[in-house]
Amino acid sequence: MFAGAQVSLYPMTDEFVDVILSSLTALDPWRDRLRIETDDISTLIVGPPEVLFPALRDLYAEAARSGHHIVLRATLSRGCPGEPDDPICQTAALANPSEPIAARQKAALGAVSDAAETRQAADAQFSLYVMGAGDHMDEIMGCIDYLKQSGTFDRSKNFCTRLTGDAGPVFATLQEAFCRFGRPEGHVTIDLTVSANSPSKR
Repeated sequence: MFAGAQVSLYPMTDEFVDVILSSLTALDPWRDRLRIETDDISTLIVGPPEVLFPALRDLYAEAARSGHHIVLRATLSRGCPGEPDDPICQTAALANPSEPIAARQKAALGAVSDAAETRQAADAQFSLYVMGAGDHMDEIMGCIDYLKQSGTFDRSKNFCTRLTGDAGPVFATLQEAFCRFGRPEGHVTIDLTVSANSPSKR
């Protein structure tokens, strides 16, 4: 399997270079389990979901602690048929496809409940795309039902779902959506925006 994210961080400040560079140090504890490649547009982070999402959480939280308005944008994907398998992405985190949706929802809710808090607020909106034919709408609707019970659900919006809360449970909610819904061997993507310290909330 191949799993990863294209990530861009946007600090709304003249000090954006310092914020970006200092925030990237939050990835250091995860680097030995990820492949990270940066260019002038985005950073590619490749690795298993159980490492990828905590790394993104820590990157976001470190940037948010600057106090500046920051936005993290990411496109996440697993199982893309156009990408070769990568041993670094081996994982046992993906749900058993024969497990009923209700059981997967329960397990996902348990994982979110157990998530450690970061003391950094996160406002996020995302869309989950389960690719392929068959029961993909059942998977998406099952995910939406889970989100509404997650404790981080804020509201449904056009084309996406809004989450809010501490960054720990918010990123755990996203990780469980990514891992528990859609076939393990299938192609699943997430389009994600996370914002901190927005002046429009003051």
